[in-house]
Amino acid sequence: MGKVLTNKDRKALEAWDKLVRDILTETVVEDLGYAEVQKKRKELEADPVAWIYYMFPRAAKYPFAKFHIKAIKRIIANDDWYEVLSWSRELAKSSTVCFIILHLVLTGKLRNIILASATQDSAERLLRPHRAHLENNARIKQFYGEQKGSLWTSTEFVTKKGVSFIGVGAGNAPRGSKNDDIRPDCLLIDDFDTDEDCRNEYIVKKKWEWFEQALYFTRSMSEPLRTVWCGNIIAKDCCITRAGAKARELGKREKPLGNWDIINLRMVNINKPDPQNDFLYGTSSWKEKNTEERIDIVQAQVSASSVQKECYNNPVSEGETFKEIAWGKVPPLRAFPFLVCYSDPAPSNNTKTKANSYKASFLLGILEGKLYIITGYLDRVTNAEFVEWYYYVDKYVDGRNQVYNYIENNKLQDPFYEQVFILLFSQARQNHNKIINISPDERKKPDKFARIEGNLEPLNRQGNLILNEAEKGNPHMQRLEEQFLMVNPRLTAPADGVDCVEGGLYVANQKMSALAPNAFVFGTRVNNNRKF
Repeated sequence: MGKVLTNKDRKALEAWDKLVRDILTETVVEDLGYAEVQKKRKELEADPVAWIYYMFPRAAKYPFAKFHIKAIKRIIANDDWYEVLSWSRELAKSSTVCFIILHLVLTGKLRNIILASATQDSAERLLRPHRAHLENNARIKQFYGEQKGSLWTSTEFVTKKGVSFIGVGAGNAPRGSKNDDIRPDCLLIDDFDTDEDCRNEYIVKKKWEWFEQALYFTRSMSEPLRTVWCGNIIAKDCCITRAGAKARELGKREKPLGNWDIINLRMVNINKPDPQNDFLYGTSSWKEKNTEERIDIVQAQVSASSVQKECYNNPVSEGETFKEIAWGKVPPLRAFPFLVCYSDPAPSNNTKTKANSYKASFLLGILEGKLYIITGYLDRVTNAEFVEWYYYVDKYVDGRNQVYNYIENNKLQDPFYEQVFILLFSQARQNHNKIINISPDERKKPDKFARIEGNLEPLNRQGNLILNEAEKGNPHMQRLEEQFLMVNPRLTAPADGVDCVEGGLYVANQKMSALAPNAFVFGTRVNNNRKF
């Protein structure tokens, strides 16, 4: 009887069959004679990028970005090299490296490749494209002949010309790996970190030791070695960050031996990764494939922390400053002594389809020692849309209490406020036939994190910072909660909404002190028969 396939085996077989079908479909060969093949092969091999486009027409269907081309040329040109590619999701790091490895193999520059991954299964999966192209790519066969050798399994195979590929999971035994006395001349480490492993620093340490001791020293001392890591920065301390630090150190040698390439989904400056600014102000780093509109659609469907980790190499630990945020019932608006609508304009005038900083506007009130965030807005909008938010809040309150409207206006923002917002406020008054008085908050603010931690974190820790549970379905309030949970001392994630709430709290405190000079701001002292 034949072997009964498990569900995992069946899925792997289906994936393999689809990959083979795609390769057979895409690699239709030209009608070329022997001399023409040799001539064209020589021309293509002189230009690795053109070679890749020709050999893998469907897999390389989007034109490479400049960072792809630089990495291809860098890895191919250096036979003793330590490269770490921390490219965001959807930037094709594994596919690009597969193309590079096959170029080096077929042009006779590599003989013994070990691919290491977190598990044996993931190593097998990542080896699959290499094996499938060598076995089924018609263009490779036309230019380089049949590749399938006598040893040809899913985790170990040797081509007819004697090039060896081995896949190993972290912790397995790669020692003594030789191919006709040729020690490994390429180590490819892909998907080595996992979220679960990175939560345990002992496991990270053991995996790193396995790489540096058991895997790395399968090499020959006297022969060059290409080491290529592929992986996002999914934790502050993970094997990718350790490998990246080593690559950066090697890149500073008199004769550089390494490079750490960090490319985020959107970037302001392709040479200077900056997760927060790239997320807020950057544009697509691979415009040929990922449009701004598609990026917005994809990012909108997951949490901000997931976007930061997977797309901006920024592993934000939720709950680092604010462990959790409370949602609760807000008292009737008439019960508050007054309400504050505080807004941060983040001067820019891009629409939602552009990567710009968040504008924020939140309605809040203080009652019986609690700060209630009643409703609000946190989004990327135009300045005119931002001004409309004041009228939305006014309609929400509907005369049930006095609202003090404020807009942040520090010295850097003041020219923009004078030249842009005063005019927009005037136009809005005419459009709505209603005057909403808006005062600029011109205070010189201390350090942002110090304000947030000092003024908001104790309130939250004591259960005195409440988001309106009736607004829990409001995406703007959901974004505010996400930003609270991502706050950390380095402010590596957007905190515009949290900063806005702190500004509103400051104004409310000042107003409260003026109304009840002898009362604690968050006390329950009665003044004029009103409880604060």
